[in-house]
Amino acid sequence: MMKTDTIAAIATGMANSGIGIIRLSGPDSIEIADRIYRSKNNKKKLMDQKSHTVHYGFIYDEEMLLDEVMVVLMKAPNSFTAEDTVEINCHGGMLVMKKILEAALKNGARAAEPGEFSKRAFLNGRIDLTKAEAVMDLISSENDYAMQASLHQLKGTIYEKIVDLRKKIIYEIAFIESALDDPEHISTEGYAEKLSLVVDGLLKELFLLIRSFDNGKIVKEGIHAVIVGKPNAGKSSLLNKLLGEEKAIVTEIEGTTRDVLEQYINLDGIGIHLMDTAGIRSTEDVVEKIGVDKAKEQILNGDVIIYMVDSSGDFDENDKNILKLLSGKKSIILLNKSDLNTVITYEDMKKMCEDFIDEYQIIQTSMTEDTGISELEEALKEMFITGKISMNEELTITNVRHKEALCLAEESLKLVLKSIEDEMPEDFYSIDLMSAYQALGNMIGEEVGEDLVNEIFSKFCMGK
Repeated sequence: MMKTDTIAAIATGMANSGIGIIRLSGPDSIEIADRIYRSKNNKKKLMDQKSHTVHYGFIYDEEMLLDEVMVVLMKAPNSFTAEDTVEINCHGGMLVMKKILEAALKNGARAAEPGEFSKRAFLNGRIDLTKAEAVMDLISSENDYAMQASLHQLKGTIYEKIVDLRKKIIYEIAFIESALDDPEHISTEGYAEKLSLVVDGLLKELFLLIRSFDNGKIVKEGIHAVIVGKPNAGKSSLLNKLLGEEKAIVTEIEGTTRDVLEQYINLDGIGIHLMDTAGIRSTEDVVEKIGVDKAKEQILNGDVIIYMVDSSGDFDENDKNILKLLSGKKSIILLNKSDLNTVITYEDMKKMCEDFIDEYQIIQTSMTEDTGISELEEALKEMFITGKISMNEELTITNVRHKEALCLAEESLKLVLKSIEDEMPEDFYSIDLMSAYQALGNMIGEEVGEDLVNEIFSKFCMGK
């Protein structure tokens, strides 16, 4: 149930900045704003002004002047929430913003809950759930691809696709129900074969959407690149080179890194989470063993594994064990210390990789002479852009909730095909078709309970 009172919140970041915005939304927002706003000549009332206009003036708490402001007026239904909305643009000091918010609350507004403005926009039919979630994804975007995916979703492309799929499903449900109600005039002869073709087409569309989630997850969260290797292979030096600063401790003592050190870089619009891990080797040291176990765990979760090999030393049993861990993982092998006498050649490494890894590149590097770094960066970008880990112009699912809804719809449609194969009565088709229809409705908010709505919007920031 939506609350219909007037809410207020600071809509900009809680830090000192040039401009701050206090947002009010609800039936009394303009009246409340009028209680604290005074125009330059103190004769203008916001209630009497046209929608989508800007007004210069001052904000007062009773007789205390708080700030010089510009007030934006948006009357229902032509606002983000589809309610009367007022946005007070003030100076961006934290104290100033808090004082103006307190004045609004004192004069009849209620402090907004996290995401309540977006929640009202959804409940008032202004946006669907996929667009609402796209707003939050856009705010939290860390790279160009994530931003583009959020904007794509915000334009309604996913919503339109789901609506189209639901129309196809409800058409078949309506036909079945009509045929069951009026069998004399509506024949179901040959319908099972026709429905089978329709469901096959729907399943193909769902498959493409579900498959896009793996790419979508990377688009949204960035690439998780795990740096592994034996102790003293140059892993921490590589991290520092990629970051352009000394974040990891580098010494000649083996086993300096005992825990996972995570850092983030933006590489030409691609978000990359770099994980520097402990050197992997057989050890009896309890603390070092914990670090080794954590490194192995990171390999399982990584999108790309950067395996550093000391090309000036022997390829021993520890190296072979690391290669086995990379089975099934996209990997970049760095033959490091190429400035020293080389023991492991490119050809040697390629032969060993072919026994364990399907997708890999080998690059010769030297952390001392700064060679191979640009080649590594290009390899990471190429892996992302060429489609091994890709983002393209097709619809991309980036939200786990959306994937789950699509998977439920897929399972329901598969049951329809099973019923057709088993020559079950038509009403069995209708049951599973309706389940698929409802699952997709849950994705866009057409078939969604109040608890789920509250959970989704509780994750939003306070003024959104």
